[in-house]
Amino acid sequence: MELFVHLDMDADLAEKHHDLKPTDFATFYRRAWSDIYRPLVVTLRDPDLAQEAVDEAMARAFSRWSKIRNASNPEGWVYRVAYRWAVDRLRRRSTERRLLARLTSTDTGEIPTPEPMLDGALASLPLGQRSVVILSCGFDWSESEIAEALGIRPGTVKSRLHRGLQALRKELDS
Repeated sequence: MELFVHLDMDADLAEKHHDLKPTDFATFYRRAWSDIYRPLVVTLRDPDLAQEAVDEAMARAFSRWSKIRNASNPEGWVYRVAYRWAVDRLRRRSTERRLLARLTSTDTGEIPTPEPMLDGALASLPLGQRSVVILSCGFDWSESEIAEALGIRPGTVKSRLHRGLQALRKELDS
């Protein structure tokens, strides 16, 4: 509830609390949320997890807004936090599913998608390669934007992109 109170502060009050600049965050949030969510949902293949991850990352950004607003790429920072948070959740889910599979014989099912061939090929890529391919090819992020967002070197982005595209070509040609 407190977040919404801060977001609705008027300009005079925001000036008095210039270190928070909640109006700037509200603008950032409205502008950046979907730009962060869209590539993340394609990467993760789970809209609910992507939404939860972006919301968590935005909450963390709000609490650190005085530092993050001056970063060269605040969207990249939020994407990285959301991505890492989601990867952690996926690891936990994977462990839970393995334990559950040992106890039961039911299948958890897969996420339905409109383009199964491409989705299957993307799903076959390691998560690191898949995220780079999706951000680069699907959402037109530059290598430097991807590197900053994922907290990796530009050379690693190039390598993952090259290997990911090779694997996709191979998978789709077969």
